[in-house]
Amino acid sequence: YLDYKEKIKKTMDALDFMNDPDALDKMEELKAMDISCDAVIILGERYHELALELAEKEADPVRKEELKQIAANLEVVPAHAPQTYWQAIQLYWFTHLAVTTELNPWDAFSPGRLDQHLIKYYEADTEAGILDDERAKELLECLWVKFYNQPAPVKVGITLKESATYTDFANINTGGVTPDGRDGVNAVSYLILDCMDEMKLVQPNSNVTISKKTPARFLKRACEISRKGWGQPAFYNTEAQTMELINAGKSLEDARRGGSSGCVETGAWGSEAYILTGYLNIPKVFQLTLYNGFDKESGKQLGLKTGEAKDFKSYDELWDAFRKQLKHFIDIKIRGNNVIEKLYAENMPAPCLSVVTNDCISNAKDYNAGGARYNTNYIQGVGIGTVTDCITSVKYNVFDKKISQWKNCSKLWIITLKVMIQSSVWCMTRHRSMVTMMIMQILLCRMYSTC
Repeated sequence: YLDYKEKIKKTMDALDFMNDPDALDKMEELKAMDISCDAVIILGERYHELALELAEKEADPVRKEELKQIAANLEVVPAHAPQTYWQAIQLYWFTHLAVTTELNPWDAFSPGRLDQHLIKYYEADTEAGILDDERAKELLECLWVKFYNQPAPVKVGITLKESATYTDFANINTGGVTPDGRDGVNAVSYLILDCMDEMKLVQPNSNVTISKKTPARFLKRACEISRKGWGQPAFYNTEAQTMELINAGKSLEDARRGGSSGCVETGAWGSEAYILTGYLNIPKVFQLTLYNGFDKESGKQLGLKTGEAKDFKSYDELWDAFRKQLKHFIDIKIRGNNVIEKLYAENMPAPCLSVVTNDCISNAKDYNAGGARYNTNYIQGVGIGTVTDCITSVKYNVFDKKISQWKNCSKLWIITLKVMIQSSVWCMTRHRSMVTMMIMQILLCRMYSTC
């Protein structure tokens, strides 16, 4: 973080107060970044003192030496660049704590391609004889335990109602390719697979990115873990992710460095700001379509008057009404997003996150104010699998096979769609999507056998 402070000072010295009307605002942002660096360094110093204090009192000689080594590590990080594998992991964790404590209540901050970040330290330490695979894996497992502690604030309100048992989103990508296009799998990649296999923790959210250059041995090991059925690792296509990022305007190198984060979006972490402004519940829009834009829950006319479900004579009419309703609510959401993003930029600076995001320092602008190399505006549409299943079931049963009819079924539709909508935000995995469609089919058959 002393290196960051030096970069901040150089940017301060280069500010042009004669010709740049934003120079004062930039100076204040840079001051905030500098203070954030000091905070992380002070945190490290406090842990250094604590480690020495505990080592002095420790009777177990093995633990005593371990505490002394921790103290020695903290003389280096987070103030200076790491020199060893252990110090690199420690530096990342201080950064994770700092960013999460500052502003990120969902704990979605991610080390990205951890294997590629650690490999040079691993190789140097193993060559020097101060690290072996067992110790390297143990240190990873300690990091996994820290992730599982989930330092983010507890969920409350509607978030608690929707996702009380849902894991947070620190997503670790393993494998893929290097920025220059070579195979990204290395010795640490296999250690990470062994770590996730042994720990079996839902946090961090681990995945493997598979490219045309991925070794068969790595893919087989990942499949061995996946077939155990506890949910990790997820599998992503490196080439597909890279092309998606390039199409979104990222450079080839930044696209290769990027991958999956959160729950799950593709981004160029470390270089991109993509700000969450709330969800758009697409199954809810479909429910409103069936009731002429009227919301049975609130008793209010929220959407357009595009007709009642019983009035649709064909699937095309239903689909056209749904598209109109969706555009109506997307337009409302975009207007809201513009307000939210302005509030973020003006009232919710994230100077610590800005320090570790490329180009924020050189631009002297905050992460939330367009300082990053890439700044992405988007709508987070959720329940896509759910609404697809619902619409498919309606198309099949009502319009294609004419097994069902719209009339006399309004109450059962309310119950059915209420169940679907309440779970739609988190119903994104394939098996849940299949269950959703089966439930929809069963309820449709049941309602029309009793109407």
